[in-house]
Amino acid sequence: MSRIKDWPEADRPREKLLFIGAAALSDTELLALILRAGHANAGLSALDLARLLLNRFASLHALTRATVNELCTLPGIGPAKAAELLAVGELCQRIASSRLEPGARFTTSREVFAHFHERLRDRKKEVFLSLLLDSKNRVLREIQISEGSLNASIVHPREVFQPVVRESAAAVLFVHNHPSGDPTPSREDLELTTRLHQAGQLMGVRVLDHIIIGSGSYISLADQGLLG
Repeated sequence: MSRIKDWPEADRPREKLLFIGAAALSDTELLALILRAGHANAGLSALDLARLLLNRFASLHALTRATVNELCTLPGIGPAKAAELLAVGELCQRIASSRLEPGARFTTSREVFAHFHERLRDRKKEVFLSLLLDSKNRVLREIQISEGSLNASIVHPREVFQPVVRESAAAVLFVHNHPSGDPTPSREDLELTTRLHQAGQLMGVRVLDHIIIGSGSYISLADQGLLG
């Protein structure tokens, strides 16, 4: 086994991170830094062990959803290392799921997707969120309107626009997830968006978008020309 500390300094994950930044490292190299050591008896370096983990679980996302028992089936992964990996995964999940701060601003649908994807992608029920915005499209509040069944979320315009009026919001943006992982809008999604868009027009509130989040992808009804 070639030990990482015997490699040229420029090739070592820790040194690469320190000299050129974390963004330059691959998933395998970042994971190796967390593991710190491989499995000497099996002739595995930390990088080898990181590759084994990613091959076994297919992605970093799947890895962070593994159980301790599943992780410990790999050579070199005991309860302590498994706990460290799951702790890092939970921290990433909490960072990605952090609530919006008042004054935050989205300028593209992809920014909305990036913020809500990790938080919504694994939900087993549809969750419908409303983002209340001021006249400069800055976030005033985030409100969960409903949590529906596996297939549908029941949303009524009255429930959506009550907080809009209460907060004197100038605009609103809607986000919900599809538990199936496919963000393609259903007939019900399109009908709901039309009703909400019409209600917003009557009340003088701009409905900027309705973004549907799936697993790794999204659909913006505004970008698709389907808003209203």
